[in-house]
Amino acid sequence: MRPGSRQGALNPLAPGLARGLSPEARAQVAENAARGACSPWATPDSAALRRADEPRDVATALRPAFMRDVEKVMHLPAYNRLAGKTQVFSFLADEDLSRRGLHVQLVSRVARDIGRALGLNCDLIEAVALGHDIGHTPFGHAGERFLDAILRRRDGRRFFHNVHSVRVLDTLYGRNLCLQTLDGILCHNGECELQRFTVSGLSSFEGFDAAVAACATEGDGAVGHLRPMTLEGCVVRVADIVAYVGKDRQDAIRAGHVGEGSFADGLGGAYNSWALDAFISDIVESSLGQDAIVMSDEGFAELKRAKRENFERIYHSTEINGATSHAVEGLFELVFDAALDDLRAGRADAPVFAHHVAPLEADLAHYGRTYDWEADPVQTAADYIASMTDDYFMALAERLDPDAAKVFPQHNYFDALG
Repeated sequence: MRPGSRQGALNPLAPGLARGLSPEARAQVAENAARGACSPWATPDSAALRRADEPRDVATALRPAFMRDVEKVMHLPAYNRLAGKTQVFSFLADEDLSRRGLHVQLVSRVARDIGRALGLNCDLIEAVALGHDIGHTPFGHAGERFLDAILRRRDGRRFFHNVHSVRVLDTLYGRNLCLQTLDGILCHNGECELQRFTVSGLSSFEGFDAAVAACATEGDGAVGHLRPMTLEGCVVRVADIVAYVGKDRQDAIRAGHVGEGSFADGLGGAYNSWALDAFISDIVESSLGQDAIVMSDEGFAELKRAKRENFERIYHSTEINGATSHAVEGLFELVFDAALDDLRAGRADAPVFAHHVAPLEADLAHYGRTYDWEADPVQTAADYIASMTDDYFMALAERLDPDAAKVFPQHNYFDALG
């Protein structure tokens, strides 16, 4: 055990947590599992709704509806690219630091643990979890902020990664996912914690499309009020925070951004294992027998505290959010303007055509659909940038301006290890 790991330590700021389930809750979970019991509030596969009644999407005993959605997500190029996108740290050449592809898997694992204990539909949970960040930009939330600012300055439209994740799955790749899956992805919003998550009552694609449209017209107000239509979506929403709050601390310590003793709880990197035990147990204990996903007062207070401390000590001061933020935003402007110019000029040999428009058109042709990129070149340029991995973005920026490499020279792995 390395120094500072403190495996099995308790959190002095939340002494009532991380003690596991109560005997009563443990017995109920075990009994439900033995009987194969489902929660009365679980989403049955028979309730799955798709936009189109396609024969290839008919559920079978071997491949139920939401299991098909899991596979639809995982077989997309956009899912592959999550392995090359920032979770927190962008420019450290260290393969042990998390990327967004690992993050969605961790969210899926946390959410499935909770969902299994509560008797919910774990296929639906997995589909939402694996797809929830599929529309994320390169360079994490900083990249999302940069692209949103570009669009707002141009014509007032907004960019939110949860909304764009729906666009990627529902429009750009046209995969005919279930309403419940798309809704959970739209409503995941892991930046907004609640102590009690209740379902929205949404029941149709008409209502869903209206919610998506409201995000574009009303912005943060509409996004902040989104609630999932299923308890499975609610589970993913809270699991998103549980999955990153401790893991991001481990990455920050690994990167040398903070030390083991930088956090008020004193657990250092061991906070991650503590948090997984504490928060998952707390959510299951508090939610058993309820038509909501709930945290105790102590659990919710600690989750908020830890997340706030992460913002203060990690997120607000990482390399992409620090003094060079303006320079990186300038690269987003550069890449966006070049892509938009190529689209408007119809330069078929430009990267935006070769690496974005043409592959999408070929993919959609299999489903008898087309990518109407000409109707809205600004949106197409945004689609292109959001699809990029960090490395692709930097390679393109350097192609447009060789001095771009000076903004963030790649850290050498062995230098990082000292």
